[in-house]
Amino acid sequence: MTDIANAQRFLMAEARLLERRLYQVCFSNGGAEAVIDAVRAYRNPDGGFGHGLEPDKRTPDSLPIDVETAFQALAAAGAADPALLGPACDFLARVADERGAVPLAFPVIEAYPRAGHWSEWTYEPGLNPTAGLVGLLYRLGFAHPWRERAAGYCWDRLEAGALPEEVHALAETLVFLEYAPDRDRAERHAAAVLERLVASEMFHLDPAASGYGLSPLVVAPAAGSRWRRLFTAEQLDGHLDRLAADQQPDGGWPITWEPPGVAARQEWRGIVTLQALRTLRSYGRA
Repeated sequence: MTDIANAQRFLMAEARLLERRLYQVCFSNGGAEAVIDAVRAYRNPDGGFGHGLEPDKRTPDSLPIDVETAFQALAAAGAADPALLGPACDFLARVADERGAVPLAFPVIEAYPRAGHWSEWTYEPGLNPTAGLVGLLYRLGFAHPWRERAAGYCWDRLEAGALPEEVHALAETLVFLEYAPDRDRAERHAAAVLERLVASEMFHLDPAASGYGLSPLVVAPAAGSRWRRLFTAEQLDGHLDRLAADQQPDGGWPITWEPPGVAARQEWRGIVTLQALRTLRSYGRA
């Protein structure tokens, strides 16, 4: 049984302001404007976001991964704020390649503490994070010329059958397909993307798997997720049981990778704790 009171205590004691405000929006009828204010604190003059909004690298400079984290927070709060989204898309347009694709990060991260897996591979433009960013903009209902250019890149990759092997890129592609307005086209590609995702060693279809990996609850984090139907009830129930059982004595959930420091670890634990509560509640487990 999930200990909601202990999880709330953990968030209030350990999580950063953004996750505390998101908790209030998601669980206590808090106002979305408070989330917008918290996200705004991570914005740079170039319109992008940085300052460790995604906690695995501590550079203050704007990075596409931090823009994606900002979009995720705004989407969770139901807050499509044009004053944040417009300049952020302008930033993405400036750093995109000729196809409209953006990388996760830039070499500037090397001057600051960062998790060990943040290295040269994050400098290559690709579906991770381009597809996820476009999908979130569709979810937020925010149109921008960069969104249309980047969507064209995503469709070109899919139509060419150029699916990535990397598990996060495939998950990002499913975000794009979940919210893309061309539903017939999206549905045609979803099964192939999921098939490639499930075949990855870093995708844990078995809820008993240990170590870092993505699960069906990443693809379908809420009961109303479009891709919930791609998994059996038994598969989802097993992962929901595992998620509930992973709650720690302090009320929070653990992480399974090594962040760049103690503060980053606690920030991540706040993020994953809030997501665990949202998922468990959505599926009727909390």
